[in-house]
Amino acid sequence: MGRMVEVLPHPAREEIKIDEVLHALADPVRLHIVRELARIGPEGVACGAIELPVTKSTRTHHLRILREAGVTRMQPEGTARITTLRREDLDTLYPGLLDGILAARQ
Repeated sequence: MGRMVEVLPHPAREEIKIDEVLHALADPVRLHIVRELARIGPEGVACGAIELPVTKSTRTHHLRILREAGVTRMQPEGTARITTLRREDLDTLYPGLLDGILAARQ
């Protein structure tokens, strides 16, 4: 029997709330993840491919916060989970927000 693939919940575009997006982006580790995803582009990246100075469980926590806020999308691909930035959704709901955050000095 094949292994069941867990489908992770994501908010629909209309459920994405600005306060949750800003909270998710306020953390330096999560902001680094978002900057890397923006740099990588729409194809996304496997969860563990972004270098972070945190444990695996902390990485999982940060990725969950971003996903639940609607900032990222995680999709199973084989044994990996590919994370992508929900740029189109965020740009539609909050025009200029992501560009401004990504352009801000680090």
